Amino acid sequence: MKSIAEIKPLLESPKKVVITMHQKPDADAMGSSLALYHYLIQKGHQVTVVSPTNFPDFLKWMPGADGVIDFESSNDRAMEALKGIELLFCLDFNALYRTKNMAPYLEKLDCIKIMIDHHLEPQPGFDYGVSDTTASSTAQLVYETIYILGDEKYINLEIAQCIYAGTVTDTGSFRFASTNAKVHRMVADLMDRGLKHEVIHQAIYDNFLENRLRFLGHSLLNRMEVFYEYNTAMMAIPYTDLKRFDLQTGDTEGLVNFLLSIQGIKMAALIIDRNVEVKLSFRSKGNFDVNTFARKYFDGGGHFNASGGRSTDPLEKTVGRFIRAVEENEELLQ
Repeated sequence: MKSIAEIKPLLESPKKVVITMHQKPDADAMGSSLALYHYLIQKGHQVTVVSPTNFPDFLKWMPGADGVIDFESSNDRAMEALKGIELLFCLDFNALYRTKNMAPYLEKLDCIKIMIDHHLEPQPGFDYGVSDTTASSTAQLVYETIYILGDEKYINLEIAQCIYAGTVTDTGSFRFASTNAKVHRMVADLMDRGLKHEVIHQAIYDNFLENRLRFLGHSLLNRMEVFYEYNTAMMAIPYTDLKRFDLQTGDTEGLVNFLLSIQGIKMAALIIDRNVEVKLSFRSKGNFDVNTFARKYFDGGGHFNASGGRSTDPLEKTVGRFIRAVEENEELLQ
């Protein structure tokens, strides 16, 4: 994979471009993709953003979100957008299978593939890109890429808003270890360019329905288990809870972080029965590597302190597997 800096000649003349992200995109995936979109259209390119799946309502305020094509619900439009493209930008993922049903089509595309991502262990198949696991977010990498290409004059308010949204969420509101001085300098630059951060906080964090809060209370009261002997907390959510509280895409976002707020807890796990499969989210503090944990036990991966996994077993059996895995890692969790 060639350096991201080497794409500069590719962007000197207008091209047909598609930007995509991982399935069930979060604020970083959507924010980085839309930031790149607003940059490229200023350069004269024909750009379409295609999401592999739907995305949360609390991200639909982002400038340009109304033009994002959902591959699943608008397949004909998505396939038309992919037809004859010259550049494919892959943001916030480093393996094509993360695009779910889009993956077979992306693999067959005869175009230049460019990756911008901050997750561990990228897979081959990209022509250009940047893979920086020390970055706070993919949004930060888009910001840095624009600077690397000497195009910082194009960073307008729309780009600033999208970059900030991706960064504030992936850093846990700037509390995770990845929030270094460079991140704060970036935010200061965005604010100098007119960013109003409080508006974005409200759009992301103060934009839920009542049922989501009632679900949160129910989950903390009835679904949380704490294993103090392993410094671990777990929340297992049955599919019936999702239906009972009429949860939508994104409504469980951030739930796992509540578990880490318990004194002495080093690892937290959120295990959700999605009916088709069971999804797992892991978070940790300090030196416990949940990326390795997810890869070893649950066909997943991600970051050192934040990762995800999946299971085709029923919820109860998956929970049992998780507890056994925790027991095997007792020494590392002390």
